[in-house]
Amino acid sequence: MAITDLPTLSALRTKMQWHQERQRVLAENISNSDTPNFRPRDLVAPKFDTSGATAGGGMGALPMMRTAGGHIATSGRSGSSFTADPKGSFETRPAGNAVNLEDEMMKVSANQMDYAAAASLYSRSLGLLKTAIGKR
Repeated sequence: MAITDLPTLSALRTKMQWHQERQRVLAENISNSDTPNFRPRDLVAPKFDTSGATAGGGMGALPMMRTAGGHIATSGRSGSSFTADPKGSFETRPAGNAVNLEDEMMKVSANQMDYAAAASLYSRSLGLLKTAIGKR
């Protein structure tokens, strides 16, 4: 059994990948804060079952396939396996832009702290495994 097959490490790795992708989406929202008719986006957090596997299938196992030009949004990577959050903003400026910089910066800060926590848990889990096999 490979070390990467452990459910806890796999769940932590998926969570860190989600935080990286969310950081990219939030940065895109902030960079388009003055773009007319731009709507901010966010990602739905991955759900995990009791074994640590992602509920509803393995996220990140298969890349998205592009079958037609209009199926995938033009902005962002096409290989993302995380779904967008459909909730919209309640405040829109006269130009049609709905980005609230304060909310986006709070999301970025919370995302950064959550990523740091997941990365710390991941590295500590690897340290425990090294101790258990006598490599430390």
